[in-house]
Amino acid sequence: MMTIEARALRRTFGGNVAVDCVDFGLNEGEVVALIGPNGSGKTTVLNLLSGHYEPDSGQIFVEGKPTAGLKPENIARRGIVRMFQLTRLFAQLTAYDNLLVSGHALGLSAVMADDRAKQLLAQLGLERLGGHPARALSGGQQKLLEFGMCFMARPRIVLLDEPFAAIHPSMKEVMATFITRCKADGQTILLVSHDMPVVAELCARTICMNAGAVLADGPTAAVLSDPKVIEAYLGGAPA
Repeated sequence: MMTIEARALRRTFGGNVAVDCVDFGLNEGEVVALIGPNGSGKTTVLNLLSGHYEPDSGQIFVEGKPTAGLKPENIARRGIVRMFQLTRLFAQLTAYDNLLVSGHALGLSAVMADDRAKQLLAQLGLERLGGHPARALSGGQQKLLEFGMCFMARPRIVLLDEPFAAIHPSMKEVMATFITRCKADGQTILLVSHDMPVVAELCARTICMNAGAVLADGPTAAVLSDPKVIEAYLGGAPA
């Protein structure tokens, strides 16, 4: 059984079709890239999967059960957690307390949330910043913090929207190492990224979208060398 499955998803905004009959599924333990040009529908797909948007038509299933009508917090309780492209934190709370809030929202006890928050601060290189307000962290550190919030309780599926954008290479390496560890532990991750070297390193499978539809879905090397993908996204005709 697939961990999460999208069937014929469609979403429009006014007269604009953002997502058009999108079908794909993720198996347990897959780390899959979702790529495509700006405006191709990638973030809209994440918003549909996480319950922030409702599809105009089509269905989403998590371990065979439909998510129709569930609010984002209920979907998160099912283990589908989300990192946003524009960082969303509790700016006045400390980095540690941001992690605690996430842990409590996902059902962890106070003791479990405390232990996990300290563990994540150390793993992400934020230990010395745990007592600092989130607003005092750099942009990259804030991204690392939100990234960590996704992993406070062991998620079934993590949806990451451009986690590597505009951050220092050292922080990118921290995230990539963490994702590699999650992959080894059998976690399921859907990663939206324009960073093709990282996609090639982390993701055995890639889905490419264009104009709201799935253009290609398969092994990453094959997708990145597909003439349709090269023309639509990677910048010209193949050599």
